[in-house]
Amino acid sequence: MKKLIDLIQKDNLRMDLLSAVHAIGLPDWFIAAGFVRNLVWDHLHGFSYTQLNDVDVIYFSETTIDEQPIIDRLLVSHPEINWQLKNQASMHIKNGDQPYRNSIHAMGYWPEIETAIGARLCSDSKLVLASPFNISAIFDGYITHNKNREKGIFLSRVKDKNWLELWPKLQLKI
Repeated sequence: MKKLIDLIQKDNLRMDLLSAVHAIGLPDWFIAAGFVRNLVWDHLHGFSYTQLNDVDVIYFSETTIDEQPIIDRLLVSHPEINWQLKNQASMHIKNGDQPYRNSIHAMGYWPEIETAIGARLCSDSKLVLASPFNISAIFDGYITHNKNREKGIFLSRVKDKNWLELWPKLQLKI
């Protein structure tokens, strides 16, 4: 886990984005998915930086939060970022799952294990990583199917996102 923390801390953009989201004060939040995954896959391939298509901010709140002002605030600090904000308390409905208990539990239903890693800053500016899976496995060079999601969804995402072309050293683990 220290290796991943070091990679994120050395990435000025990622640290700036974490600071921007931290300043919002969302409950049980993380920046997850490609934010963490792509950084590691770039590292494994010796790439300097693969541009992020979007930045996935997840949070968990039983209370409805108006997300547009949050996105607007994030866009003021980083207008070049395609911010995606998703309350994991309601995502189980879209996914046909039982209700999720928190953000980490929700990540446990994402199609790929390597995508289900989130990062956030705590009030003391300490970087925290979280995943329902073994975080260090992201350095193993696999795209791993999560058994909590249908294999077809996993395979479609791998194909649609061109991960094996972008990062050719990766291997599928089904």
